[in-house]
Amino acid sequence: MKLPRFYPIFDNAAWLRRALPLGVKLVQIRIKDQAPARLLGELALARELCREHGATLVVNDHWREAIQLGCDFIHLGQEDLDTADLPAIRRAGIRLGVSTHDHAELDRALALRPDYIALGPVWPTILKQMKWDQQGLERVTEWRKLTGSIPLVAIGGVTPERATEAFAAGADVASAVTDITLNADPEGRIREWLRVAA
Repeated sequence: MKLPRFYPIFDNAAWLRRALPLGVKLVQIRIKDQAPARLLGELALARELCREHGATLVVNDHWREAIQLGCDFIHLGQEDLDTADLPAIRRAGIRLGVSTHDHAELDRALALRPDYIALGPVWPTILKQMKWDQQGLERVTEWRKLTGSIPLVAIGGVTPERATEAFAAGADVASAVTDITLNADPEGRIREWLRVAA
């Protein structure tokens, strides 16, 4: 399965209103610490916006809500895998992306036959405190060999310039968060990303 090469991550549907009209075709919504009703509303809006623009929505973590809303893709971190009902997710026909940071996590992810495997942080990131050092491009190349035909997503400190390096090292997809959301001109930055990832 071929995925778009640019994969931004946003924490609310308002960002999707800005990004999707520019041509973004794969987007993750990652909402933390939200009241259940508000969470469901945001996810439903994100789903509708993606359908309207012919884009794929990936829901981070909230697999129950993704099933309830008929979303077609979720992303789970390693901690999420401990509690998620993977058979229910598969029965619902939902595609799955999984985060990895080391070989043990990669082995666990490969056993699930996911629709993509993410590796990070490839470069230092300010998004969240992580117990892993930056992985570097050599790890991207190593993961490329180990993941076979499963799409590989590079995340963590990625910029349009670094995305080119990540693609050359073997990543199929490059993901960005703060490179867009903290940019003085997010729309301009998204256009730059789309050119690099075309």
